[in-house]
Amino acid sequence: MTAGPSLDLDPYVVETLLPDLVGHDRRPSAFLVYLVIAAATRERRVAFSHAQLAERTGLSRRSVQAAVALLGRRQLIEITRRGSTETSEYRALTPWRRAGGPSPRSPASVPP
Repeated sequence: MTAGPSLDLDPYVVETLLPDLVGHDRRPSAFLVYLVIAAATRERRVAFSHAQLAERTGLSRRSVQAAVALLGRRQLIEITRRGSTETSEYRALTPWRRAGGPSPRSPASVPP
């Protein structure tokens, strides 16, 4: 069995963001969408349609739309739209990190 690429995940994502989005906000779909975007972007923007995000997460397109809206409002993702008919580009944000400083804890490596 060959191991695939790993995703460096800040412990904050699992220890704080997961219980906040899933437990408090009752939006597990938002956590899944955040993980997919974080895994794909790695400090750059990536274009995804709602259908592509739905396929990658196993969610409905409507659930993805609601998750993207929530993540955008919470400033957990950056959404760029070049035009009304263009596919949106996303970048995962890490507002819990200080600007220009290191993460409060060292990242944990987990498989995607």
